[in-house]
Amino acid sequence: MDKERKANLDRALNPKVIAVVGDKKITDYMWLKSVKDAKAKVYSVQIDENDIPGIEEMGIDNRKSISDIPEQVDYAIIAVPRPVLPFILADCIKNNVGAAAAFTSGFAETGEPEGIELQEKIIQMTSEANFNLVGPNCMCMYHAKVGIRNTADQWIGEGGNIGFMSNSGTHATNFVIRARSNGLYPAKSISMGNSISIDQGDWLEYLGDDPDIEVIGMYIEGTRDGRKFFETLREVAQKKPVVIWKGGQTKEGARAAASHTGHLASDMALWDAMIRQTGAIRVDTQDELMDTMKALLMMKPFTGENMGIIAQTGGQSVLVSDAFGSEELKVPALTETTHERLRPIVTVVGGSYKNPLDVSGSLTSVERATEMLNGLHDDPNTDIIVMESSIGFIQRRLEKQGQGLDTLIEGLKSFQESSKKPFGVIATWNQNEGELADFRKKVSDAGIAVFPTFQAGAGAIRKVRDYYRKQETLGTK
Repeated sequence: MDKERKANLDRALNPKVIAVVGDKKITDYMWLKSVKDAKAKVYSVQIDENDIPGIEEMGIDNRKSISDIPEQVDYAIIAVPRPVLPFILADCIKNNVGAAAAFTSGFAETGEPEGIELQEKIIQMTSEANFNLVGPNCMCMYHAKVGIRNTADQWIGEGGNIGFMSNSGTHATNFVIRARSNGLYPAKSISMGNSISIDQGDWLEYLGDDPDIEVIGMYIEGTRDGRKFFETLREVAQKKPVVIWKGGQTKEGARAAASHTGHLASDMALWDAMIRQTGAIRVDTQDELMDTMKALLMMKPFTGENMGIIAQTGGQSVLVSDAFGSEELKVPALTETTHERLRPIVTVVGGSYKNPLDVSGSLTSVERATEMLNGLHDDPNTDIIVMESSIGFIQRRLEKQGQGLDTLIEGLKSFQESSKKPFGVIATWNQNEGELADFRKKVSDAGIAVFPTFQAGAGAIRKVRDYYRKQETLGTK
């Protein structure tokens, strides 16, 4: 991306003036509501007399065209019928808008001659003018600290260290919402849609250069310039982690991708090879994406493979060992010195002070939990520490000591801060799913990586371990 286009994209993502073109009462003015709290002056552009009163009731100044706006527009959101889009784009280009994002769909992804012809016309217009068009067929852009959003349901405010780019508007929107509930803080989320002007390589380069972004995630169905994307990915992945969720892995999925954003199928083996060569991280679901980002952002960097684990019961200790073993992570025997240290702590009949610890009824207080964690931490045979927290078991025992789950979380946070080894929590099933969700949220908000299952935790830890090993090999970390 050249300097002019990048500067204009910066304008759009940090706008002083926003224009929303074509928003309507029938959609409850969804786009105006998504940006009305932005740190920018917002104008509406609407000619339908049926829609203007509702716009004015919101206190938003309505104009008949971009040209009628008395200030220079930095960012335009366009929601008009597809035959109208070229005329709105021409007005944006004429008035030096930084970038426009087109919610409008119905182009090449439809396979219809009219849609294909219109898309080719738009490509020619934006190319000749060196103009930034996000989409079309997208949910536009999100930037938390300036208040522009994919939807009014998303959080806005200061902070954020994650960049996300997605061919799917749904995934771009939901990622931000779900990330917050997982203790993750997106800074920017881009719904790329058909990516006909700003392509996947451009967005990857942009987020890679952004000093606020520490980790990049993406949902991608295809790319229009494979060589450019590969070279950009190789460069960016050596600076910061890039987590790739590839849609359209099967014949059926690839066919759906072609009708969704117009991206043609490509062999998944090629994607796998590219991900391996560049040092990026592959995931296959949004859940895996979230868990991997937790391990990247909340756990200290690690290249080891030896787990030190606290499990709540004997049956769970078997399952957790299987889960980590299946991901080529080891659960080694502890030293005799550690056994001697833990023997007086894991005292309940039926428990075990072997790795993984089967603590059963021995975890009676936060102090006791800390002793167990410190014992595993100090053992030379462990690299990574994980604790299962089945809150039904733990809560009853803590309450007898006048403690609660909030006290436990404080103790876990204190351990994590003092630990030289990476630490995570696996919060497993509980009789009350609402209480479990609340516990996970509180643990995440404390900055502790919390995983919903043994398998999820093991998979995320293995992926991130492999990433750090790759970076060590490349000499970039």
